[in-house]
Amino acid sequence: MRLGVMFERDLPPESLIPFARHLDAAEADDLWVVEDLGWTGSISSAATALAVTERLRVGIGIAPAPLRNPALLAMELGNLARVHPHRLAAGIGHGVQDWMRRVGALAPSPLTLLEETIVAVRALLRGETVTTEGRAVRLDGVSLVHPPAVPPPILAGVVRPRSLELSGRVAQGTILPEGFDAARVAEAGKLVGETGGDHEMVVFVHLYVDDDPERVREAVRPAATEQGGFLGIAPEEVPMAAGSAAQAADVVRSLWEAGADTVVLRPVGAEPLGHVDRILAALR
Repeated sequence: MRLGVMFERDLPPESLIPFARHLDAAEADDLWVVEDLGWTGSISSAATALAVTERLRVGIGIAPAPLRNPALLAMELGNLARVHPHRLAAGIGHGVQDWMRRVGALAPSPLTLLEETIVAVRALLRGETVTTEGRAVRLDGVSLVHPPAVPPPILAGVVRPRSLELSGRVAQGTILPEGFDAARVAEAGKLVGETGGDHEMVVFVHLYVDDDPERVREAVRPAATEQGGFLGIAPEEVPMAAGSAAQAADVVRSLWEAGADTVVLRPVGAEPLGHVDRILAALR
């Protein structure tokens, strides 16, 4: 069981360096970075975090397939994995459809594009020469000159049933967004299917540690409302690692018990590392 922490997209990019160093000295296993339209690019963020840390695994959560040519994405990931072996995990997803539309990258078939992208990227990272004439991905004799000795795991950041089934079929892991409680994590695991025990389930969850219930409710309300709208559920149904340190730790444990291999905390509000330190102490 692993515990990760998200470097929130609203934080100033220059604060990533002290943030990453803090986690590297703490007991977290992972640091995850985002790639959302208008915020920062995931590859540059991952490269920065890897360069200033020694032991943390850095996760990309997530690169949108419509924005990333698979050959270029494999080149970037292969470079990072070669320089920092065993310390990278790369998530690829459909991309937020409205964002893809706004940049002229809306895919006719997001499912097809995601599957063909993951298959091509994984093959390139294994050092294969790839020729494919897919519906969305077309490569003609492409290979990496310097493939990594240890290819990084490729995970699919997905939500819906058909996408979860796709993830189980072609990816090495699945990233579930904030809003999946223990029951939904278990159900997602069934849709991903039996994968021989080597398919990593990563679950994101918001974090806010405070002993005052009213402050907790006010702090997490915006995130719960936003994520509830995204998933089509009521805000109060969005699980949060929120409350006292013990209560937050119990939520993390429930996700592990439901099948999450890695739980990634998304701290809410100011001083995010303070919340992280408190839950780490409670989980010891």
